[in-house]
Amino acid sequence: MDPIAVIIRAATPADLPALGRLAVHLMQTHHDFDHARFMAVTPQTERGYASYLGSQLGQAHTVILVAEHEGQFCGYAWGSLEGVDYMALRGAAGVLHDLIVNAGYRGRGVGGSLLNAATAALAQIGATQLVLSTAARNESAQRLFARHGFRQTMIEMTREL
Repeated sequence: MDPIAVIIRAATPADLPALGRLAVHLMQTHHDFDHARFMAVTPQTERGYASYLGSQLGQAHTVILVAEHEGQFCGYAWGSLEGVDYMALRGAAGVLHDLIVNAGYRGRGVGGSLLNAATAALAQIGATQLVLSTAARNESAQRLFARHGFRQTMIEMTREL
């Protein structure tokens, strides 16, 4: 597919319903990858995720960006500046929590545009390093992140008890 021009902008409260719908897709995709590891979507997921993201809007340490093409919502990125994390064995860093592109816009440069914009926005608020996690089976996301300079540093392993 050919790349498309997108407008990347800060999310607003009016975007929350679309963010919630896309977050449902994000969660369902992960649950489909590994139902024992990732939470299942519930009837409350869309509203709950949107509400949580809404609580993050305007926070000085948080970046929520949306991508639009010709007035259509294409995807979003959510990251935050976080302090030292002894559990993760890392210093203060920008953490990219979500990056998701609507299915109809994938493979057209939207993810890369969102990733570049989120990286710049997190750097602007003080991040000197950016970390993220991706599902082991999400090879397309891993290729995107690698193309943008990310390298593997941790591998999460899960075991049911």
